[in-house]
This record gives sequence, structure tokens and C-alpha cells, in this order.
Amino acid sequence: MEQTFIPLVVSREIRQSPAWWFAFAGNRLLVLEDEDRAGLPCLVDPATAELYCVRRHYLGVLEGRDCYAVELGTHAVVPEGMALHGLRALYGRLNDDLFAIAGRAVQVLDWDRTHQFCGRCGEHMEQHLTERAKRCPSCGLTNYPRLSPAVIVLVRRDDKVLLARSQNFVGGFYSTLAGFVEVGESLEETVQREIREEVGIEVEDIRYFGSQPWPFPNSLMIGFTARHASGEIQIDNVEIKDAGWFHRDNMPNIPGKLSIARKLIDSYLEG
Repeated sequence: MEQTFIPLVVSREIRQSPAWWFAFAGNRLLVLEDEDRAGLPCLVDPATAELYCVRRHYLGVLEGRDCYAVELGTHAVVPEGMALHGLRALYGRLNDDLFAIAGRAVQVLDWDRTHQFCGRCGEHMEQHLTERAKRCPSCGLTNYPRLSPAVIVLVRRDDKVLLARSQNFVGGFYSTLAGFVEVGESLEETVQREIREEVGIEVEDIRYFGSQPWPFPNSLMIGFTARHASGEIQIDNVEIKDAGWFHRDNMPNIPGKLSIARKLIDSYLEG
């Protein structure tokens, strides 16, 4: 069962009980090592474990326990029994609820790190007191955490689905087509453009499937299904290395359980 997470910006009260600390060194999360599982530090203050932070953000409450995102100093010493790992490597090892909040935490810290100064006048930005935002005290420009919407689409043609291998994929797996939304586009227009650009076909019957935050580094993946309308596959040879129509009885190597791409493919495999 999923636990209830309540996102907040302002801490509820003075902290006296242990909290979850999502402590990052760059994009690597500090975890407690326990064979094939990983845990998260649960402390009143990370300083008690000699962990010193250069930035800190309150994230909210998970089942009554406060959650904080913190960035460790450049020369932080990892305590005995703990280790630093990238989030991808922690999928399946870290509790699902904690993993989801860790994805939120790393994006908040990255935004804080990269928005120290105003992009309009160069003044040092100030943290907003009640919103997840930064405001310039000189010109008033307000910045919110960056979010990059992208569509991801499973296209069907009769009893087969369209899967492609990207030039950037490691391991030779095939996945659904995806791409970022451009300024002025609707999500449906992005679906049509991306598929047309990458494999040269037209689609119809575009339907919403689901969404997934994707903190690599700050995407929101918006899933759709669609049906082939016309055209034959002509890969662009820029982003796509190979593409084809695959039947459930003859599938190629596909993505792992972490991604919404796999959820789209599984929905087809399960009929």
C-alpha cells in the first residue's frame, strides 16, 4: 500500500522527532546499505552523524514524519554503513515511497543550485517564504522549479506495436517514442510531430494513458496511446537507430520496470 505524502514548503513546527533526510552529493543519494536493500537516514539532525549541509529544503510529511532535501558539502565524509548512489541504481532497493520523494528532492536541490542569481538583472535571488519559488529583491522576477514536459507514446497497428531503438540507448533495448513539448504546442500536436519526425508515419486516436515524474533531470513524462493512420516507417537516422512493428510473441529487449515506457508496453503485453 502506498503511504500518504503531503507536500509542503513551510515546516509545521520546531522539529523534535527524527525526520527523513534525502541527502545528496551532486545527484547521488546517501543511503544506508543493507545487502540488497537500501534505507534512508532518519535523524533529528544530520549534524549528529557529522553530515553538514550547504542547502536545505523542507519537502513535506510522509505518514507523519517530516522530509527534507539537503545538499552535502563538497568534501562530505560518508559515514560507516552508508554509501552514495544514483537514483537509477536505487530503484527496487529503496522503498517506493521514499524513492518517489527522492526524485522530488533531487530536482528541488538542482533548481536551487542553478538559480542563485536573477536571470534578468543579476541580483542574488531570495527564497520565497511560502512558495517553492525564488524572487529577485531588485526587479521582482520570480522563478519556480523547472519542469520539462515530454510526451511518450505507444503506437499500435493491428496487433503489433511500434518500438524504436534510440542512438543514445545503452544495452540495445527498444522503447516507445518520446519527445519534449515545444513552445506553443498542445500535447496531441507534440505526439504527432515527434512520431512524424522520428519514424515518418501519421497517427490518430490519441488517448491519454498516464504520467510519471522523471527526475533525469527534470521531466514530466505524459503517456499516450495512438493508432497508426498512414505511412511506412522511415527512421530519421539522427535520434532513432532502428524501429519496427513488434508482436507480443516476438518482443525485443525492452526497458526495465522503472519507466512509464515499460508500463505502456506492459499494458499491450497484458492485452
